[in-house]
Amino acid sequence: MAGRVFQSSLSQSKILELWRDTGALMGAFEAGGLPAVAARLQATLHSLENARLDIGITGGTGSGKSTFVNAIRGLGDEDPNSACTGVVEMTVDPTPYPHPKYPNIVIWDLPGIGTSRFPTGRYLQRVLLERYDFFIIITSDSFTTHHAQLACEILQQGKRFYLVRSKVDVDIAASRSRRPGTFSEEGVLRQIREDCGRRLRAEGLKDPKVFLLSMFELGKYNFHLLEELMVKELESHKQHAFLLAVPNVSKPILEKKAASLRQHIWLVATVACGVNPSPVPGVRDVACDLYVLISSLEGYRHSLGLDEDSLVRLAEQTGQPLHKILAAVQGWKTEVTEALVVELLGQASRDASAFTQELLGVPVPGALATCGISFTTIYHMLRTALDEVVKDARRVLTQAFLHDSDHELPDKRNQ
Repeated sequence: MAGRVFQSSLSQSKILELWRDTGALMGAFEAGGLPAVAARLQATLHSLENARLDIGITGGTGSGKSTFVNAIRGLGDEDPNSACTGVVEMTVDPTPYPHPKYPNIVIWDLPGIGTSRFPTGRYLQRVLLERYDFFIIITSDSFTTHHAQLACEILQQGKRFYLVRSKVDVDIAASRSRRPGTFSEEGVLRQIREDCGRRLRAEGLKDPKVFLLSMFELGKYNFHLLEELMVKELESHKQHAFLLAVPNVSKPILEKKAASLRQHIWLVATVACGVNPSPVPGVRDVACDLYVLISSLEGYRHSLGLDEDSLVRLAEQTGQPLHKILAAVQGWKTEVTEALVVELLGQASRDASAFTQELLGVPVPGALATCGISFTTIYHMLRTALDEVVKDARRVLTQAFLHDSDHELPDKRNQ
């Protein structure tokens, strides 16, 4: 199973490269050359985690595109590193905003489309479409000819785009206020979606798919569907890096993150015990680079939204009391320390012998398990720790969206 999952996330050339490295690694164990092979795998792991991704966010003035730039980076509009927002056009030139946790993921706030300053022809020249991996086109009202022209040009460039209708929470609130007796949230959302589709088809776009969003309540409506589709359609070698960075506001995305992290555990374990290993104090027969393991465990917390900043922001976004969000975390609640990693390795080492037999049945790391107790112990520790972090992340999401029964599984209203 691990081998099949691992293959699904990588390009064919990367799969072949890793299988060659695995074959070399097996021979290295026999010849005593693990450090050289582990160094190559370290470079592979680094390239997977740090793949460059450029995302262009565009839309009309006041559409909420700058707020979306902040939201997808996990920031509020008042954060010191956030994009400028306002009811007038704030963006004159394409402006890059690196993700605060993953600087290889760059969100570009593009100038508003359809303005007198940037008619369509000049706009396309100014934003340099070829720079971006994909685009998100946002409107807070009706899609226009300008939106459709840009979408068609993006298609001609061989790139992907996603259409977002923002501020649906405002429309819902207005409808509830005006028609309290006949109000239907499902009806409002259906009307918005149908209007968007009709206008875009009239401009020549076939079968347009529109995602309905509230920038201030990302957990509602279609944001989780948008996340899932972006991940699915992204180039395979960039999926892992993007998954780490996207906001953790839905259980489907959480499970995809967890699966992607699990399939790279064997790489992390090999690097940890093969590059600059030192004996672990108090853990018999185990030598590794503790910094690699500290970095990995801390990375699990950040990617799955369990660091303090992410938990505070989630409480603010969902309106749940912070103390209840924090109480959902039953594992370690502070930064990962060397002492914690040593403790976890000690616990794992007690199960290492039995776990070796289980590991032998896994296609890729099975050969690694025979090299000694270090790899087996590290692999077991990382897998167990990740499983516990995932459980905490599930509990946090359940608490955060306690009153949102439609959040986890999209229903007909959200299709």
